[in-house]
Amino acid sequence: MKIISYNVNGIRAAIRKGFVEWLEQVDADVVCLQEIKATPEQFDESVFEDIGYKFNSWFPAVKKGYSGVAILSKIEPKNVAFGTGIDYMDFEGRNIRADFEDVSVMSLYLPSGTNIARLDHKLQYMDDFQKYIDELKTDLPHLVICGDYNICHQEIDIHDPVRLKNTSGFLPVEREWIGNFIDSGFIDAFRHLNDEPGHYSWWSYRAGARGNNKGWRIDYSMVSEPLQEKIKRAVILPEAKHSDHCPVLLELHKN
Repeated sequence: MKIISYNVNGIRAAIRKGFVEWLEQVDADVVCLQEIKATPEQFDESVFEDIGYKFNSWFPAVKKGYSGVAILSKIEPKNVAFGTGIDYMDFEGRNIRADFEDVSVMSLYLPSGTNIARLDHKLQYMDDFQKYIDELKTDLPHLVICGDYNICHQEIDIHDPVRLKNTSGFLPVEREWIGNFIDSGFIDAFRHLNDEPGHYSWWSYRAGARGNNKGWRIDYSMVSEPLQEKIKRAVILPEAKHSDHCPVLLELHKN
């Protein structure tokens, strides 16, 4: 199974920038999207069906033009779970999960901590999400959580770890949380296979950051430990330029 995760920073804008044509070439089985910033009524959903994605589930935020996640699939899921059942998370459209025969795939958009109030919200979300996943894993041990975690884990994951150590996304409390999340039973698939620096998934639109590769690796494919032997490939795809993020790809071996 080939799984793409992509914060598209607005599905309508990404479509205008050639996202559908790119997606057809990549030929993933399942696509996790974050920050769709639209409802299906606001764009032509059939463009995805036309390239083979017949089973598409959208979970926009209540607030228009904000947040929202989706899963596009060529394989029919057995079940789709919209949200977590935790009201404040679901109001912002941040989690959707598709359960397939051998694996469950979640698209996650974790909040950013752009100011003190939002940082407090993010920390609360992180704690509640950990508890939610701890319970979910008992029922669904073969779990992949793809998406924008809005956190760099290690110094290798950010272009300037010294200067940015007090910036949300690389705060000690955030780094500790994502480390504990991994230790709770997940594998950062990209780092499982690649320990090189200079691989990022988000760049500011300011000051030519992308051209100079001054980036952050905040998009992950987290794979539950029972699936470790299934990890075939995990790469970042910076050549895709439909957003300020780029996609991350995970490939799992078949049974």
